[in-house]
Amino acid sequence: MNRRFIRGGVLLAPLLAMASIAVAQTVAPAQAGFSAARLQRIDDFIERKMAAGEVSGGVTLVARNGRIVHLKAQGVTNLDTKAPMQKDSIFRIASMSKPVAAAAILMLLEDGKVRLDDPVSKYLPSYKDMKVAVAAPARPGPAPAPAPGSSPPAPNFYTVPAERQITVLDVLTHTSGVMSGASSNAGGQAAFRQRHEIGLKWVDNLGTDSVLEFQPGTRWAYSAVAGLDIAGRIVEIVSGKTFNEFLKERLFGPLGMQDTFFWPSDAQRARLVTNYQLLDGKMRPNPDPDSMSSPVYFSGGGGLMSSAESYARFAMMLANGGELNGVRILSPATVALMGSQILPDTLPGRRPGEGYGLGVRHVSDRAARRTLISDGSFGWSGAYGTHFWVDPSKKLVAILMLQTPGQTRTEEFETAVMQALMD
Repeated sequence: MNRRFIRGGVLLAPLLAMASIAVAQTVAPAQAGFSAARLQRIDDFIERKMAAGEVSGGVTLVARNGRIVHLKAQGVTNLDTKAPMQKDSIFRIASMSKPVAAAAILMLLEDGKVRLDDPVSKYLPSYKDMKVAVAAPARPGPAPAPAPGSSPPAPNFYTVPAERQITVLDVLTHTSGVMSGASSNAGGQAAFRQRHEIGLKWVDNLGTDSVLEFQPGTRWAYSAVAGLDIAGRIVEIVSGKTFNEFLKERLFGPLGMQDTFFWPSDAQRARLVTNYQLLDGKMRPNPDPDSMSSPVYFSGGGGLMSSAESYARFAMMLANGGELNGVRILSPATVALMGSQILPDTLPGRRPGEGYGLGVRHVSDRAARRTLISDGSFGWSGAYGTHFWVDPSKKLVAILMLQTPGQTRTEEFETAVMQALMD
């Protein structure tokens, strides 16, 4: 499809309406190869977690071939008000923002404006001559206690030159070493504290303000914020738009993702689910749930909010090789690359059976991973309890939206979905 047609303001509304109608369509489970009775186990899973006091409620979605076979809202959005959870309730999806940021870089790759092997310093010069932290030998005897009211001591390390520059590929795959451990995080905290005032520009000088946790490419270590914020900043520099504007124009608008955004309107905030922490076995409201977003901070590392159905449009686009309802976002070859095993599961830091692609985990061996989801599936999770994956071979998408952290719940959800698939 001609990109000018997609971007044209006059013709955008019909596209949005078309996407809204088509993706909202449902199909009977049996028509999509699912057992309706077994899909009930997804509901049972959420009910168990609510009964255990782990979550206030949630929204679950399963789609296949672009049609929804399961969409259920359970529980409440807030434990105090008891407001019922709705299918269009909005969740802070945290690190489920990362695959979106990766897709934005891949759009620019297709435009011929970015290469995965480009050094980050091509766009952000401070990253040209970075240093790598090396732990200093421990001194004999116990470490002295910090004085009352003082800051904890900085990590004890010395530095050596990086053997090569970090690349765009490194930041997409968490092999850069930027703010991915105690030593590298220490130097970047002052810059990070400015994020709500200067947006993604907070990463501009990390190359001189921080060190790398390890030599680039030698291991996988999660860069929770900085890595994909660097990717978002590169999008801004190359496109000349804010990261938010770029995504609205090239992704959210064309796919009709009206309920995916960085900062809510008053009407959207009214649908926002309260974010909880589990403290002493009880759910307590997160005192700072919007730390990764602001009206100017559009974090590729973790700033997006979304409803299940809105995010499903992005996921189904990936499951369908880059196109949804006649709107092409990426080529099939690019989506295949994104979901490929760029990094093997044998790289230090990865778990057995789970390699890594571009902004997404890649299931390389479900037996080694002890999982039911298919080899070749890819996706990611968010720290607040959200989770999704795409199964390209089955054109299947599953989305879990919760607002209480808990890693084991994501794998229980995977089992509940896959045990219901009969073909």
